[in-house]
Amino acid sequence: MINFGLKEKFFSFVASSKRVLVIAKKPSKDEFMAMIKVTAIGIILIGIIGIIVQLFFVLTGIGFAKL
Repeated sequence: MINFGLKEKFFSFVASSKRVLVIAKKPSKDEFMAMIKVTAIGIILIGIIGIIVQLFFVLTGIGFAKL
């Protein structure tokens, strides 16, 4: 037997998705470049934090990586 609540949830999701697609707009070149810069800065920061943590573990002898 089909759950009617599931059918209602599906149509509600489709309606919400349609609403988002109607409101959404293509970003301008300036907005797009700003998003690229922010994303690149975030990736670089996460990489630097990862290197620092790994260096800490190697230098203290904790974990799998040992000198």
